[in-house]
Amino acid sequence: MRTMMASMRTALFVFLHCLLQCVVCRDVHVPTGPLYRVAGFPLSLPCAVSGYEGPRTQDFEWFLYRDDAGGRQMGVVSTRDKGFPYAPFLARVRNGEVRVDRDSGDNVRLVIQRLRAEDQGKYECYTPSTDTTYQGNYSATVTVKVIPDTLQISYSRSLTSQPVPEGAELTLTCSAGIQSEQLTHLSIMFGKRGGGDGTGGGAGEEVSTVREIISIDNMLGVVPGRSYKKRYDDGEITLEKRNGEAGLGVYVMKMRAVQPDDTGAYFCEASQWIRDRDRSWQKIAQRTLDIGNLTVQQLAESLSVTSSPRGDVTLQVGSPLILTCEVLGLPSEVNSGLLVQWMKRGSVSSDEVGAGGVEVEVARMGTDGVVSWGDDLSRASGGSMEKVSETKYSLKLFSARPADSGVYRCVVSVYAGRRDPGPSIPATLTQRSEGVTVNLKTKDVLVSAVAQLPRGPLLKRGSTVTLICNTTITTTGPAQAQVQWLRWPIPEPVLKRPGSPAADVTPPDSPVEEKPSLVAALTYDGVAKIYINNSEVSIDRLSAVSYRLRVHTATMEDQGMYTCHAEAWGQDPHGGWYNTGVKAESNAVTVYLYARAADLLLIPLVIGVSSALFVGIVIIATVTCCFMKRLARQRARK
Repeated sequence: MRTMMASMRTALFVFLHCLLQCVVCRDVHVPTGPLYRVAGFPLSLPCAVSGYEGPRTQDFEWFLYRDDAGGRQMGVVSTRDKGFPYAPFLARVRNGEVRVDRDSGDNVRLVIQRLRAEDQGKYECYTPSTDTTYQGNYSATVTVKVIPDTLQISYSRSLTSQPVPEGAELTLTCSAGIQSEQLTHLSIMFGKRGGGDGTGGGAGEEVSTVREIISIDNMLGVVPGRSYKKRYDDGEITLEKRNGEAGLGVYVMKMRAVQPDDTGAYFCEASQWIRDRDRSWQKIAQRTLDIGNLTVQQLAESLSVTSSPRGDVTLQVGSPLILTCEVLGLPSEVNSGLLVQWMKRGSVSSDEVGAGGVEVEVARMGTDGVVSWGDDLSRASGGSMEKVSETKYSLKLFSARPADSGVYRCVVSVYAGRRDPGPSIPATLTQRSEGVTVNLKTKDVLVSAVAQLPRGPLLKRGSTVTLICNTTITTTGPAQAQVQWLRWPIPEPVLKRPGSPAADVTPPDSPVEEKPSLVAALTYDGVAKIYINNSEVSIDRLSAVSYRLRVHTATMEDQGMYTCHAEAWGQDPHGGWYNTGVKAESNAVTVYLYARAADLLLIPLVIGVSSALFVGIVIIATVTCCFMKRLARQRARK
């Protein structure tokens, strides 16, 4: 029994020793073959060693067993012996065509720059021993099959040296194909050297000499270059494959609208791919074909926008205003979309026509031909904007008003190469014309306004407050007044002054501490507008020059200082009404509401009732207290 246990311990010890030796033994690793590579193109064979002893930088030696040499071993290259290569490889090693590239101390690659048909065979990677004992494997082999080069690439038309206008469409065609007995895939890439970065701008972006525009990868997927992804997503760059002759595929890249950054040298690159036994894809052949140079002529160098008539234009009120905008320098071969806007700065209310103020849009015509008007929507029926020709646009105001005076400019946004751009597409270029100053001759108009409160009984809460505004317009021709009533809070000194009358005519200087509230308005055409919701208000016209404001069931919130604003409107020869811009502000009328008689009687009534209740409670408490004391004395005697 003891002998058996000793034998088992010995066997276990030997097993563990062998297992430990195997764990730390040398192992040389190369890819699983066979590997198919194309003649005339590079071969890269990795070789790595692990589990070794000694220095971290290991030496490697490569041998080849050629198929046509009957399995005879040939030295290819060594990391430790310059005289190691055999005669067929000696010259190639010396000129660097065959070499060993070291990735790390124990990981190298055998590189053959131009693979030949006679390089086919079994390659062995051998690592000289640096171990104290000879354990593991010191070499590994992989079979390399050299297949013929069948990759073809061509183009149908090269780029000329003539400049291409910005916004033109660029079409590049490249034909490529492979005829191999092995299952290989083809990828196609269009690229550009030099010029801009292809993004259409962007300061601070990294600029590279070679840019990948778009490609069809080895899995037949379309992949845009990093700098061209947005243009690809917007549909401005496409790549499609068509069937060609002799088994070749025809690849067509279209760039919808070239930009200045697209200037550069264009090329087409075809690559052949194969899937190795480890399921990784390897590029085994590649050819690049230069298509030509492209120079993009910028639109800013030729585009100009003019407006007519030039200089100053003076018109009578009611006369038609016609302005024309013309776009010059657009390339005829480029199909561009135009956004045309008419902008105006200044009006009759300015001290000087066109001086200062905010520039507003009068009208615009989009790239789709749809006309829209600015803030003054009434112009939609009193004017028009038309496309006279491909590059000429007109703005017509059938009856000019004083408010139409100012400086007009035509603003044109060009979408080069994009007839109907999407909302996210920016304009290629925006230019403005010189200003056209329009002056309107107006009639002399004088306006005055006087506000008053008719005499009557004292105004109390709940009464109807009536205010009258008398206006006077002095001019030639028909005219109407447009009236507004405004209210300020009563200043504190006025509220505290005893014996204040119900109505007090004060100077027209309105308080500046508070902003007025717009109460109601009556337009020139008789339309009443009420602007406050917490009061019952009405406004009407008593006569051609007299306007009335009534506040029904007045409350304390209706107290205040009321003013009347009158604005003169004239009539043009075509019967249309226009704002002359002449205004007048009346004097301020103070409305103060007294308490009603019922409210005044309520105060003594409340005081009397409260006093009576207090006296009664005191008497009852006194009687009760005296009675309880007397009752207590009688009980004490008993």
